[in-house]
Amino acid sequence: MMPKQGTFWTRWRVTLGYPLAAACLWGARPTPKSLVIGACIAILGLAIRGYAAGYLYKGEGLATSGPYAYTRNPLYLGSIVLAAGVIVATWSWVASGMVAAYIGMFYPAVMRREEVELRARYGEAFERYALQVPQLWPSFRPKVSSEKRFSWAQYKRNREYEAAIGLLVALALLAVRMWLRWR
Repeated sequence: MMPKQGTFWTRWRVTLGYPLAAACLWGARPTPKSLVIGACIAILGLAIRGYAAGYLYKGEGLATSGPYAYTRNPLYLGSIVLAAGVIVATWSWVASGMVAAYIGMFYPAVMRREEVELRARYGEAFERYALQVPQLWPSFRPKVSSEKRFSWAQYKRNREYEAAIGLLVALALLAVRMWLRWR
């Protein structure tokens, strides 16, 4: 049985994400240039997340291949890059501060909670992995061997395409916001 420690952070991370997104949209002041630059950054984050999702077999074993050989949390790294892109697209210091506070408050706690679960489930294997691979910011060389290959089927099973849909919706809403401001 997995530990219940830290469930507050996991539950509220999602619950508060939606009003945060609405507040960022409300305060957004996008420009054509900020939308293009932000979209490019966000797409990079989306690619990192998608790459990680193709290697993640939840509950079937410790993920150490592909991007997991560079960072223990490539999905969160991708989410941070994606969020940075959306923030650039908003062209708002207020939105930037809110998202930075959100990430700073929730992501470290959620990563700690997940590591407690991984230690409980994989024991010594996770300990060795955690000693070799950085928690978030990736190393430039893989720290463990990559045994598995990227799987589009796994990408789909992990429903990572939902992040792409979310990004498209966010960029479309920002484009509408820009258009309404410039009319």
